[in-house]
Amino acid sequence: MAKARLAVDIGGTFTDLAIEKGEQRWTAKVLTTPAAPEKGVLEGVTQVLAKAGMAAGDLALVIHGTTLATNAIIERKGAKTALLTTEGFRDVLALANEARYDQYDLNIELPQPLVRRRWRVAVPERLDNTGKVLLPLDEAAVREQVAFLKEEGIESLAIGFLHAFVNPAHEQRAAEIVREMWPEVKVSLSSEVSPEMREWERFSTTVANAYVQPLMASYLGRLEVGLRAAGLTCPLFLMLSGGGLTTIETASRFPIRLVESGPAGGAIFSAFVAKQRGFDKVLSFDMGGTTAKVCLIDDFRPQASRTFEVARVGRFKKGSGLPLRIPVIEMVEIGAGGGSVAQVDSMGRIQVGPESAGADPGPACYGRGGTHPAVTDANLSLGRYEPSLFAGGSLPLKPELSLSALAEHVGGKMALSAEMAGLGVVEMVDENMANAARVHAIESGKGYDGRFVIAFGGGGPVHGYRVCEKIGVKRMLVPSGAGVGSAIGFLRAPVAYEVVKSLYQRFGSFDLAAVNGLLSSMSAEATKVVSEGAFGAPVEETRIAYMRYVGQGHEIAVHLPPRALTASDVAAIRADYDAEYTRFYDRPVPGSDVEILSFAVTVRTVEAHVEPAAPVADAPAPKPIRTQMVRDTATGEVTEWPVYDRDHMSPGATIHGPAIVAEAETSTLIGPSWNCRMDGLGYLDLTQEAA
Repeated sequence: MAKARLAVDIGGTFTDLAIEKGEQRWTAKVLTTPAAPEKGVLEGVTQVLAKAGMAAGDLALVIHGTTLATNAIIERKGAKTALLTTEGFRDVLALANEARYDQYDLNIELPQPLVRRRWRVAVPERLDNTGKVLLPLDEAAVREQVAFLKEEGIESLAIGFLHAFVNPAHEQRAAEIVREMWPEVKVSLSSEVSPEMREWERFSTTVANAYVQPLMASYLGRLEVGLRAAGLTCPLFLMLSGGGLTTIETASRFPIRLVESGPAGGAIFSAFVAKQRGFDKVLSFDMGGTTAKVCLIDDFRPQASRTFEVARVGRFKKGSGLPLRIPVIEMVEIGAGGGSVAQVDSMGRIQVGPESAGADPGPACYGRGGTHPAVTDANLSLGRYEPSLFAGGSLPLKPELSLSALAEHVGGKMALSAEMAGLGVVEMVDENMANAARVHAIESGKGYDGRFVIAFGGGGPVHGYRVCEKIGVKRMLVPSGAGVGSAIGFLRAPVAYEVVKSLYQRFGSFDLAAVNGLLSSMSAEATKVVSEGAFGAPVEETRIAYMRYVGQGHEIAVHLPPRALTASDVAAIRADYDAEYTRFYDRPVPGSDVEILSFAVTVRTVEAHVEPAAPVADAPAPKPIRTQMVRDTATGEVTEWPVYDRDHMSPGATIHGPAIVAEAETSTLIGPSWNCRMDGLGYLDLTQEAA
């Protein structure tokens, strides 16, 4: 018998929920409760269980993802955090790597460290790059600094010593002293959070983990208590930024791995849909209430990365954020959601985001006290929403408040009517999202020829066709359940965990025993975490070495066989590196030795096989349920658009634009030159007619 599983995704504006049992699915969307996010979750759980006709005890698994950790870093609302480090290195966080993300900006703004200099304290100790002790840890100095930080009211402590990634002994001893003197403080060790070389990235990641740990551990604890009190007895898993699932205990220890957990679910959702339809090149377009996320997916797998920047101070500018060294699905995220606030800047231009009205007070049309116009207000002013049916009818909108806010804050400053101000806002946010997609493709060395867009989230299907026109894509897919796509993606994710550790090696002096010993221990560590949630399901293991020519600036990933290496493997791995380098740079570098800086081992449950969808015969189009006056953002003309109920469409039915297909959690806009056909899976397949 199929088991019921629940997914919960907390966004900045809405909390999305989805229950699946076999082929059946029930969804809900409720406003997020920022002051106590678990309240919104528990309210949503009650609603979606009622829709499904289930009791809490009927659920076999709960999977949760959230952007709370990301928001805490961006908004600087984390814990009062300190850093204990090696003497002489207290300013690593501020010095960074001394690079400038914009060489020609004389007034460049750099990201500020999460820890004030007063709370970055140092103690005598020193290891060399092989882990050999050069200077023993000064335990008296540790006790003195701990006493100082305790008096300062520090809530969370990061410990990061030089070269601790090869020998964690000093960090571990310092942690023992801290817990002995100060058992209530949260402690994060760089040798556990990010055991890799490059101290700036390692310290930054460890500090960020410490910064959000009290908040996330407290929230996850309250959520678990609330769910248990509501009658849920099943396991609770958390979505990781890299696309896997882990236990609540691991997530509480390393909450920094949750920073992109919600968007990661969306990318997995797109990858699954792409596999169902056999689309091997897609752009995942997820627009929610606070942000929009774009991710390139090739061969049914999202792009992955080992580094991530959070809280960028320069939009689209690499190097302008705080670096995190964690496994992550690579995407571009911008402040362009339904709640993004619109205003006129000092140069008389419409600016949208990155500030968001969020869920409280929300856009002006929510009638909850918001006075500034947001993207949702602009869409409403153009007739793109039916006010009484927004969010499934749970949040009736007030158009008069939207028009008033647009007139006051945008139109009045530009001599435009409220409706034309709304058009400007929508065009601006569409261009922002299209520009993010262009930048992402350029940075990835890819293009959009032959690529499809998969649009989801509350706003993705609303804005999708116009974004497609701007980036030159002529086909878009809107899956069923698109309004809660990230939550559904959680249900497609494998239970997985990645362990990354550094062990410096050169092929000229390769230590086979040391490498095999490290890989074996990493495999055991990852397997232990995964086994807690795999429930006996088969697992697979992936091993990667990050390598470079001696003197090269950055590493290239090379796959290793998931077993003990032999002497014959070493030559083959070296040859694989030369081939991979040639793929990037056209030719190898003969005569150069190759060095390995770190290794990664990932253990994951085996993904279920997905059969591509079969084609379906044509079917008659449904009748419109109503019409509404809509202003086209491309031409500015107001015409009557028919509105169709998605539930009334049959597989094979085709609708010609302009039109709107409405459903509970979102609406799909079909532009004037577009056609929409429902496929055999119930997905909306939009294509643009040739000019």
